[in-house]
Amino acid sequence: MVAPIVEVRGVSKWYPRRAGILRRQVGAVRAVDRVNLALHAGETVGLVGESGCGKTTLAKLLVCLLVPSEGEVFIHGTPFSPLRGSALLGARRSVQFVFQDPMNSLNPRMTVEQILSEPFIIHRLAGGEARRARLEALLEAVQLPAAYLRRLPRELSGGERQRVGIARALALEPEALICDEPIASLDVSVGAQVLELLRALCRRQHTALLFISHDLRAVASLCERVAVMKDGRLMELAPTEELLRRPLQSYTELLIRSASLDLEAVPP
Repeated sequence: MVAPIVEVRGVSKWYPRRAGILRRQVGAVRAVDRVNLALHAGETVGLVGESGCGKTTLAKLLVCLLVPSEGEVFIHGTPFSPLRGSALLGARRSVQFVFQDPMNSLNPRMTVEQILSEPFIIHRLAGGEARRARLEALLEAVQLPAAYLRRLPRELSGGERQRVGIARALALEPEALICDEPIASLDVSVGAQVLELLRALCRRQHTALLFISHDLRAVASLCERVAVMKDGRLMELAPTEELLRRPLQSYTELLIRSASLDLEAVPP
């Protein structure tokens, strides 16, 4: 059986809880609590749950922006923590991140060209005219004109900034994308366009996608499987239609009722 592109096994992440004038540690907050999750090539998985349930922390563990307090992250079946040098760079290329707020994740002093060039510089890839051609192809992939390479983030709309963020994540041709609330800061029509863009990119490039959102409607329209988090734990994971029609957990039922989903419209 082919190993998942990225997988977490028994991962937890906790932060110290401090109190008093001296800020002594009096316990710990478990943001993620013994979670197992795997992403295979070409599949789309949704991750839902209320704010503060640990979704973003889990996302950062999957792309190794955070170090687990316990458990391990695996890239193609290889533990991530021992990797160094070129092996570490190669693993990081495999899984890329799209942030929730593109205005804060894009350097306001850099042009789009400079922003998109950073991955190539860090990983010592294409330069000169070859890089320029790659940058133009990236913008074309996210449906932006090449002239936008000269623009600053403040000169773009929210949807355009998010497309630049997606283009940056695609620069290294990753096998998996982790998208953390990528449409939360966008209006409904622009968010729908970004959803369609992600759907088309994943189908065309066979990229695995973890789509994190509090919007169960968006998740249902995009994802093949859905995982439900609560208080740092993975409560339920099932194919989308099965989870929406026959949830096992009362918390999942509550999420579905809150979203007022039309189950007849859920794709089989």
